[in-house]
Amino acid sequence: MKYYKLIQSMLIIALIVLLCLWLNGCESFTEVDLPQSQLTGTAVFEDATTANAALSNCYSQLRENGILSGNQDGLSNGLGNYSDELTYYGSPSAPLEDFYNHTVLPSNPMVSSLWNSSYSQIYAVNALLEGLEKSTAIPTEERNILKGEGLFLRAFIHFYLLNLFGDIPYIDTTDYKKNSSVSRMSEDEVYDKITTDLMLSKSILNDSYGTAERIRPNKGTATAVLARVYLYRGAWQLAEEEASQVINTNTYQLEADLDKVFLKENPSTIWQLHPGISGLNTHDAHTFIFSSGPPPITAISTNLLNAFETGDQRKQHWLGNVTDGTQTWYYPYKYKQIANTGSSQEFAIILRLEEQYLIRAEARAHQNNWIGALADLNLIRNRARLADTAANTPENVLLAIQQERRVELFTELGQRWFDLKRTEQADGILSALKPGWKSTDKWLPIPQTELLLNKNLHQNPGY
Repeated sequence: MKYYKLIQSMLIIALIVLLCLWLNGCESFTEVDLPQSQLTGTAVFEDATTANAALSNCYSQLRENGILSGNQDGLSNGLGNYSDELTYYGSPSAPLEDFYNHTVLPSNPMVSSLWNSSYSQIYAVNALLEGLEKSTAIPTEERNILKGEGLFLRAFIHFYLLNLFGDIPYIDTTDYKKNSSVSRMSEDEVYDKITTDLMLSKSILNDSYGTAERIRPNKGTATAVLARVYLYRGAWQLAEEEASQVINTNTYQLEADLDKVFLKENPSTIWQLHPGISGLNTHDAHTFIFSSGPPPITAISTNLLNAFETGDQRKQHWLGNVTDGTQTWYYPYKYKQIANTGSSQEFAIILRLEEQYLIRAEARAHQNNWIGALADLNLIRNRARLADTAANTPENVLLAIQQERRVELFTELGQRWFDLKRTEQADGILSALKPGWKSTDKWLPIPQTELLLNKNLHQNPGY
């Protein structure tokens, strides 16, 4: 009997894998209209094993496609070129070159990939959440953990879509009729829904990761993203409170050795994605590292290179370089492993403690708590072997925090680009560096295919 149940579970898991691959290949989230029995039928939710398999494949899709992918089409590379972190050297007329030159059109494949992959992932999460609501076979505690993770993922993906495209639909159902005619919601409406999902996720999840690898979200993960959401919304007190909750827990500690910050055992990691196969490491390393010049695709910009202060050890430990004897190029070297290492050494880090200190520093500065802000800022600076900041005015302290975010969080899922936008510096900085820059470039275009499929969607200005 156990044997046949095992076979049944394996078949269901295989079906889920194929389904997730199918979802990723969809041209539009509005086209996703699978029978509920395929993903949310009772068979998938007869026990926690198959339900966990459904969720695990959601994480696999996040790792391989769309916003969190470390591939060339992911945010770290795409927005690094879109902002001032990277210089493009690749083939002319490639989609990534359009990002670098700010000549992106609604037909750009990278734009379509970011939109479609994200909404396909959201669909899979919604199917999971709906299935869990109907399930009575999975024990309540396990069901709640799965629900908390699903709510977190739905909020997190929508957070990135909102900051990439502006007003977006917030999809919280698998109902095709509703999804095929959705309209864009205002930024505040979307943020309210993101916050609601994150708060519920935080209330459900606990401090445990379940494993030592921190590859599934926990309460601290939801709290960390809440801190970022409040920061982006200018809710300074709430941002400080959420960041403090993460900082004050015993779960996370800063890693003093800069060469160990991006290893999978790093104690400052809040959430990371498993490479999927033992021995493999990150897509980021394959995307950024090159062995001869000129760079095949992209390299660190002179602008970012010059942003590092003299003596900043992050420049030495987190940048690699290649020279041809007359010219030297630099590349992001946070992740160092390209080859199979037998046992994986690096996972793709999505959230880490250092950001929480910088969130709290900025939130404190906006509340005129300069002593607290400087304490958090200097903690990160000192770890990089830099002296305390010389900033001594309110304006200079905020500028020093932005500078620290730039050299600490570079090429990490578009942090620099989002900072330029939310602090209203994008026009001033990028207009001087990018001849093709336009103020309307603060939002990516809605993919043209989406506008043709759903007349209730409208294009962003400038496209």
